[in-house]
Amino acid sequence: MAGRHRICVIPGDGVGAEVIPQALRVLDAAAAACGFGLEFDQRPWGSAYFREHCLMMPPDAAQVVADADATLFGAVGSPDVPDAITAWGLILSLRQQLELYLNLRPVRAVPGAAGGFAMLIVRENTEGEYVGTGGRLYAGTDSETATHTSVFTRRGIERAVDYAFRAVPEGGLLTSVTKSNALPHTMGLWDEVTAEVAARHPDTRWERMHVDAVAYQMVRAPERFDVLVASNLFGDILSDLGAGLQGTLGLAASGNVNPQSGVGIFEPIHGSAPDIAGRGVANPLGAINSAAMLLDHIGRADAAELVRAAVDATLSARITPADLGGRHSTREMGDAVLERMA
Repeated sequence: MAGRHRICVIPGDGVGAEVIPQALRVLDAAAAACGFGLEFDQRPWGSAYFREHCLMMPPDAAQVVADADATLFGAVGSPDVPDAITAWGLILSLRQQLELYLNLRPVRAVPGAAGGFAMLIVRENTEGEYVGTGGRLYAGTDSETATHTSVFTRRGIERAVDYAFRAVPEGGLLTSVTKSNALPHTMGLWDEVTAEVAARHPDTRWERMHVDAVAYQMVRAPERFDVLVASNLFGDILSDLGAGLQGTLGLAASGNVNPQSGVGIFEPIHGSAPDIAGRGVANPLGAINSAAMLLDHIGRADAAELVRAAVDATLSARITPADLGGRHSTREMGDAVLERMA
């Protein structure tokens, strides 16, 4: 074997525990086909772990993730555990502890669909609207007051925007997503820093567009976009809209990365979907597409392309799960991708 990689695996909650095994099967097959090895380090962190330990993950979890070559994550969330505990106790905490300041979300048309588009949403991932700063006063009274403060830093904006400029293909367009007409302090800083970074990339076309206009244009003419860079909240919302353009959240992949440290957590963007968990009908293609991003991250682009081509071939053959109008189970979708890899 030409090299071996250790992959931390966190299936998490709900359908995460169903889709991640299919992604692992595909990763194993891709590694075997391309002549390298993978070692999977499975971790039981999530809501079940919380019920036993009153923690979503152990205190050394961030170090475990940092020590791996990459991490594959399923989903988090359970009806009997508050969302603030599940999200902040696991994935959001890992993003901040490991300074995974980029969330990369590719969006592309399903093979055979009318019209073609392919865009990358670069989402700032550790500050902005999701820093968790705020609180409530006078709870339970008529005067109850809630605040939630966004935090934007020059450094945080600059590194996300610079990465986005570097990700634009030759001749492509960068779209900076803003709302500085209504948010002049935070988004005003965003616009200023973006313009400064743009000056360092004079050969790259770019534009500034308000988030509501971006949402409209994504629906109306998604092919006009190449790379979008957005704050934590705007990027989160727009990438779900992008998943809708693809036809389902079940196809959408993402990566939480720090290019300097090399740490990366890759996950489908769908949730734990407790309403369908345990039925064997969850779409594993988002997890499999996330596995392809993981392969790119560890320098195995040939294996990543093999996986993407197999997913495309599966969809082109109209082999689809329930969320795309088909009848194939989670396991059968994994089987179909593996058949086309072979």
